[in-house]
Amino acid sequence: MFFILSKTVSYLFMPLTIITGAFVISFFLKSPTFKRRLRYFALVLLIICTNSFLTNSVMKWWEIAPTPIQQYQANHTVGIVLTGVTNKKKLPRDRVYFRHGADRVTHAIQLYKMGKINKIIVSGGSANLIKTEIKEATLLAEVLQLCGVNSEDLIIEDQSRNTRESALAVSKVLAQRFPDHQYTLITSGFHMRRSKACFEKVGVQVQPFSTDFRTSDDPPSLGSIILPSPTALVKWHVLVREWMGIAAYKVAGYI
Repeated sequence: MFFILSKTVSYLFMPLTIITGAFVISFFLKSPTFKRRLRYFALVLLIICTNSFLTNSVMKWWEIAPTPIQQYQANHTVGIVLTGVTNKKKLPRDRVYFRHGADRVTHAIQLYKMGKINKIIVSGGSANLIKTEIKEATLLAEVLQLCGVNSEDLIIEDQSRNTRESALAVSKVLAQRFPDHQYTLITSGFHMRRSKACFEKVGVQVQPFSTDFRTSDDPPSLGSIILPSPTALVKWHVLVREWMGIAAYKVAGYI
């Protein structure tokens, strides 16, 4: 039940859902005052959520910043790569299609090639409510092997459906095969807070290695301050979904 609710309820709190809902509801209100206020609210929220400068500032505050690779010691033996970055609905299925976050894989490969990690655990099955037969960990493992990661250095965990289940499943693998090692967690910068908390909750201390950044470090331009951007609205969708996930995990005792 928690898995189903976590995949559905959060959409009710998305900015675009609220903006659309406010405009639609305003047409059914009889009071001109409430009608006007609701439309003003929707308009202001739309302006805020499509402002690139503001969105980039909030997202940058939330993301766990990248750490220079030089600061990672070679004894970070095991790299843990979380899934959730492929497009499994695209045909033909003779290759792996990435939606975003491909650098979860490419950065893991870089760490492996540089000797910063010696083993890679790819964790994640299917987060879909239906059509769960395609396991994303298997897809990412194929890419890792194509890029030169030895099969004996790869461990696939393809049964977990969310971050909590990944932490539980990976903790068992680490306890059995890699006890007393150091572990590097590789996931998106916006997702790192929840991921790290989930692993620590099950007793696994990880070194965060953030990837898949949705922010820019360039100075703000005039256009980013005054012009609306649909990309900014998408970033708010990512942020709100993550915040809702953290709230749900806290209530459930997962973090």
